[in-house]
Parts: sequence; C-alpha cells; structure tokens
Amino acid sequence: MPWNNQSGGGPWGGGGNTGGPWGQGPRGPSGPQGSPPDLEEIIRRGQDRLRRALPGGGGSNPAMIGLIGLVLVALWLFQSIYTVQPDELAVELRFGKPKAELSEPGLHFHWWPIETIEKATIAEKLVNIGETRGGTSTGLMLSGDQNIVDVQFSVAYQVTDPIAYLFSVADPDAMLIQVAESAMREVVGRRPAQDVFRDDREGIANSVRDIIQTTMEDYGAGLTVNALSIEDAAPPREVADAFDEVQRAEQDEDRFVEEANQYSNQKLGQARGEAAQIREEAAAYKNRVVQEAEGEAQRFISVHEEYAKAPEVTRERLYLETLENVLKGANKVIVGQEGGSGVVPYLPLPELRQRQQSTGQGQLQTQGGSN
Repeated sequence: MPWNNQSGGGPWGGGGNTGGPWGQGPRGPSGPQGSPPDLEEIIRRGQDRLRRALPGGGGSNPAMIGLIGLVLVALWLFQSIYTVQPDELAVELRFGKPKAELSEPGLHFHWWPIETIEKATIAEKLVNIGETRGGTSTGLMLSGDQNIVDVQFSVAYQVTDPIAYLFSVADPDAMLIQVAESAMREVVGRRPAQDVFRDDREGIANSVRDIIQTTMEDYGAGLTVNALSIEDAAPPREVADAFDEVQRAEQDEDRFVEEANQYSNQKLGQARGEAAQIREEAAAYKNRVVQEAEGEAQRFISVHEEYAKAPEVTRERLYLETLENVLKGANKVIVGQEGGSGVVPYLPLPELRQRQQSTGQGQLQTQGGSN
C-alpha cells in the first residue's frame, strides 16, 4: 500500500488531514509520488510532543529532576536490598565472582548492579528413585546371582556448601539422582538377590550412601547425603509368584529349624536338670551313708565302753532291744490265764487276721496276763 493512499490515510491516520499519534500525518518530501516519509521529521515531531506533555515543557525543571532522581534512588534501593528466608543461604557476586562470605537468613544490602545475589535452599530434600512411570519401573536391576530385582529407594540430602552447589555443577540435584541410581545398580550387581530382598538391606543402603557421598565430593557439588532408605525390593511381576514360593519355602525351613532348636534346647535342659538332680541325690545319699556309718561306729564305741564297765547289764539291755526291734513289726495275739481255763483249744487266727485287715485295726489284743 503506498504511503499517500488518499482513502486510508496511511498507517499514521485515518485519512484526510487527521494525523497519526503525533497529531498530523506524515507528508512526504517533494518528489515522485509514492516515496517514503521523512523519518527524521517524524522523530523530531515526536520529541516535540513529548516535551509538551512533560511538566514545565520538558525544560530543566529542578522539581522534575528531583522527582526523577528519587525514583531512580528508590529503584536502586529496591534492587539493592534483599531478604534471605530461614531455609536459605545467599551468595553475593561482585562482577560475577562469588564472595567467600555467605548471607544468613534476614535482611541484607548489596551494591546493585555491581553486585548480584544467588540463593540456595539448605533445607533437607527427599528424592524417590525407582518409581514406576508410564507402566514401566525405572528400578529394575540385575543382581549378582543373575536375578532381576525391582528396587525403589529414597535419598535424603541437603546443601552444605552453597557456593559449590551454585557454581560448580550445572544441575546438582539431577546429578545426584543419576549418581544414586548408578551407585545402587553397582552395589546390587555385586550382591545376591536375597540380600536385596531381606538379608542385608541395611548394608546395601550404607554402601550406596558412601558411594554417592564420595562421588558428590569428587564433583564438588556441595551436597551431603544424610540418609538412604530402600523402600521396596521385589522381583518383577512376571516371576513374582515363583519368588513368593521360594520365600515361603525358606520361611518354612527357618521355622522347622527353629522348632528343632527349641525341641533340642528343651530336651537338653531337661537332661541337664535330671543329671543335676541325680548328682545332688547321690551326694546327699553319700553324706547320709557316711553320717550313718559314723553314727553307728560312735554308737558301737559307746556300747563297748559300757559293756566293759557292766557286761551283764549291757548284755541284757542288748537282748531286750533286739527283741523289741524284732517283735514290734510282727502281728501278735496275747492270751492271758486270768479268768480262763487255760489255753483255748482252737484259736481262729486267719479269721482274726482277715477281720483285722477289713476293719483297719493294727492289732487285736485280749486282756489278760502275759506268759
């Protein structure tokens, strides 16, 4: 479209003598029709209109200069004062070079634009690795015994060196995730699957954490790994049933071994108790026999001494004591002669013994004199 289009007025106006935003439409210089407008003339008229819009006609008004100065100072202060949150540390850069000092949480000042700031969050972060994405698990690993395991674990870490964290590595967080996954694959690749499933999870987690920390220190990423936890370790879904059967068989084996150990300990304890009881009884029997023998020997010595003093009396006493010991356990029937006619021709001793046993009596005595 030509600049002197009479119907539209060109891009600066709506036609006629009504100009564009500068008040009057551009008028091309004398020359052939269709030549472009004078650009310098347009810029000059725009500057004139801007001066007329400013207070005082755009001259050297002190109030205007002061106002502009205040605005610039406020803008500079706004850019120079910054706040560091409680979970952050800030690093000031002078001409792009970081300072050694760190800005603690609070309000701070720096010389902008000569100095700039970079902030790093020092709160502990937790990242989960090995999660299922798009129906596919990212934690499938090959164990040392050629089994595939699906490991999901989490890493807790935090920034301990903000300068290294901000300027040594492009993306320390992403690098830590990659290093953690690589370290887990390395450790799992040296261990049997059973260690990953349940036998040595803590040992694997400690080994992986040490590898991650060593690698991050070598890169100078400014990160410290606080903890690593294996959340889940399972076989792939295609072979999960077979692994479950193996797990149940191993659990049954452990249970049988434990029951056998309990039974063995029980029997061993009983045998030891019976052996101790027999030893105690034997020692007691030994002491009793020895004491009885010593007592009998002492009694014999005492009787011998008394016999030497009075032989007849001692013999009579020994005889009576012997008869007492012999007769005190025998069944006796005593028949007296007082009030009777002598010896009874028939005495039913077996019937008396049966009657004595049935009634529970110890003896049947008949009053009378002794023979």
